[in-house]
Amino acid sequence: MEPSQVAIIGSGLIGRSWAMVFAAGGFKVKLYDIAQQQLTSALENIRKQMKELEESGFLKGALSAEQQLALISICTDLKAAVEGATFIQECTPENLELKKKIFERTYALMKKIGQSPVKLNREIEGFVLNRLQYAVISEAWRLVGEGLISPTDLDLVMSDGLGMRYAFIGPLETMHLNAEGISNYCERYREGMRLVLNTFGPVPEFSGEIEQKISQAMSEKIPVVPKVLDARRKWRDEYLTGLAKLKKQMKSD
Repeated sequence: MEPSQVAIIGSGLIGRSWAMVFAAGGFKVKLYDIAQQQLTSALENIRKQMKELEESGFLKGALSAEQQLALISICTDLKAAVEGATFIQECTPENLELKKKIFERTYALMKKIGQSPVKLNREIEGFVLNRLQYAVISEAWRLVGEGLISPTDLDLVMSDGLGMRYAFIGPLETMHLNAEGISNYCERYREGMRLVLNTFGPVPEFSGEIEQKISQAMSEKIPVVPKVLDARRKWRDEYLTGLAKLKKQMKSD
């Protein structure tokens, strides 16, 4: 059955984002949470984001911001929220017992609304994205902590170097293309990779002097002031939206 009405359980950052994604796809959305004030704030936040995206030309879907907003309603009664819904998206906190009580997702629907779902063959701590992210963070932390590079230069290596290719292809395809296929890459570089990987240190504590050093460098670049942080996040989101638009164009070429 093709879903026409979607229930979003949880109106935090992730819940609001999913509500916008489904509304952009033309679905009626019921946004549920336990507190009316939380829902009111969430709806206002969604309205603000949609208007900003529309003004900048980055609003997803064929509908206007007002048309998309008209598709979203809020609800503090879980039974009423899911009534008539042909799909329920849970966006609750990462609490296992809580999640067990919430109805789950479908791979096909995610594809339909323009997302990039992946399938995990078994559950693992941190899922996949966080494990990859933590591996990068861990080595970045060690390199800065050992005085090999400054925090700002470390970020530059990723943003203007490695991150450029990873915005379009993953690490395995990168290996494949950087040689005559994966097997050839391993034949050429396995010993070098193992040599470097064996120099990696233990898992950092993410505290103490190194934390202070990195915090100071980041705070000098982006002061920890709500107005400044929000402006930088807005800048980041605008560029991410632009990148997503470029990737969509690339796929259609």
